[in-house]
Amino acid sequence: MRRLIVGAIVVVALGAGAVWFISKPKPIQVSLATVELGKVESTISNTRAGTITACRRARLAPRAGGQIAKLSVKEGDRVKKGQILLELWNADLSARLRLAEDQRAAARSRRDEVCLNADLAARDLKRARQLKNQGFISDEALDRAFARAQAGRAACAAADADVRQAGSQIAAMQAELSTSYLRAPFAGIVAEVTGEVGEFTTPSPPGIPTPPAVDLIDDTCLYVTAPMDEIDAPKIIVGQPGRISIDAFPGQRFSGHVRRIAPYVLDREKQARTVDVEVEFNDPSQFRTLLVGYSADVEIVLATRENVMRVPTSALIDGTKLYVLDPSDATLDIRVVETGLSNWAHTEIVSGLSVSERIVLSTEREGLKQGVPLEAEEGVAP
Repeated sequence: MRRLIVGAIVVVALGAGAVWFISKPKPIQVSLATVELGKVESTISNTRAGTITACRRARLAPRAGGQIAKLSVKEGDRVKKGQILLELWNADLSARLRLAEDQRAAARSRRDEVCLNADLAARDLKRARQLKNQGFISDEALDRAFARAQAGRAACAAADADVRQAGSQIAAMQAELSTSYLRAPFAGIVAEVTGEVGEFTTPSPPGIPTPPAVDLIDDTCLYVTAPMDEIDAPKIIVGQPGRISIDAFPGQRFSGHVRRIAPYVLDREKQARTVDVEVEFNDPSQFRTLLVGYSADVEIVLATRENVMRVPTSALIDGTKLYVLDPSDATLDIRVVETGLSNWAHTEIVSGLSVSERIVLSTEREGLKQGVPLEAEEGVAP
């Protein structure tokens, strides 16, 4: 009888154990990461793609319209400051300038003749005064000598004024002639040339944009213009460091700094309000591989903290909670934490967590709740 009772107890115990084993929740496989110390930065990024821009870019056209007589450059040429880029037909202006120069030469000759006569009259007046003092000539003769000297001085001054007037005419003609030449206002590279020899070109009338004759870019100084959300704009100050990513160079980052913040907000239809921020490259040697117009993104560093406890930002739930592995029984512990600086990659943990604890990265898995058993995914140590 006793054996039957013992056997029944054993059977019941085995059955209960089997039921518990069968009903025992299976561990959820998750990806884990170890809490570590490191650097955390607070950063902001542009809301839409930015553009690489040259510090100086000039879309040039002659001051006056005319027929292109000579194109001295082609697209891709490097030019020096003051170099002639384009020349309009100017034979008429050149002829008028030569005429003005000849007129000035004639005016100078007349001035020399008149002024020599004025000097002679001045010497005659001096001798006449001496003769008058000696009583050899009359007062009337002295008066005539004085009048001739006065007239000579006046004629000399008038002739000198004629020379100056001729010089002014030459200067005016030179200024007019200079409008037929298009010169580089700074050293740079020719991006585009519009027009060919023999064609006519005209400057843009007010309010009517026309293609420039020459598009000149100074590629020794480049920066990125990027739109930032108006909410982030007050956090940005000139001089803050930044990182530049360019679509044409995947995987590379270029260092830079904030050079300018636009003093107004852009309000464009169907778009968020933004503020244009300019981030300049730090290393000019990088410009050799960059082209104006490339699309680019910027990440401005607002603050940095070194050697702080950090976790991947993607592991946070609602910004304040983490799924932590309880090492005593390999179950899930939902932990409320206090955070500090944060960016898209890492978030600083101020309290509520310890270094070397393991947190769950795969927070999207179904069934995650307080106390459920966890199991590291294959290839990840528990």
